[in-house]
Amino acid sequence: MSEQPRVLASRQKFATEAQRQVLPYEPVCALFRRYLHGQKLKFTPERAMILDAALRKQGLFEPEQLVSDLKAAGHRASRATVYRTLNHLQDAGILKQVFFDNKQSYYEVIAGRQVHDYLICVATGKVIEFHSEKLRQLRDEICQQHGFEPLSHRFQILGLSPEGKKQAGQRPGRAS
Repeated sequence: MSEQPRVLASRQKFATEAQRQVLPYEPVCALFRRYLHGQKLKFTPERAMILDAALRKQGLFEPEQLVSDLKAAGHRASRATVYRTLNHLQDAGILKQVFFDNKQSYYEVIAGRQVHDYLICVATGKVIEFHSEKLRQLRDEICQQHGFEPLSHRFQILGLSPEGKKQAGQRPGRAS
């Protein structure tokens, strides 16, 4: 039995299908409803609240921050429901999950928004979001060379910020 290898088949399948079906004018709520319908899941009031709270975020956010925001607004959604809904929003192509280290993941809304890349200071944890048209063009060129259709990309530069360099230079026992 010759089966072709599948890389992250479950993750890739949903994001690809969702992004191909998205029309530029389609509301994000309709996109999420269609994704849930395709998965035979319901668009519950809790999922609607979580979607709304996520769409109100600018830039990167932590899942726990979203849980706190919902509680502060008087909404009742369990931590497990928030995390599951974030996974659904990611699969639907509305959010992307960003890892800077193996301790914490962040999310960013990508539906209808400009996608960012990141500079990450390994000493301080400082994160700078940036957008590069040259990088996007290079991505498209590489994809074209290999017959790929670009759906998204993730570019992270790990380095030392000016503050990180000062911190690293102040460590006892460090040779210059």
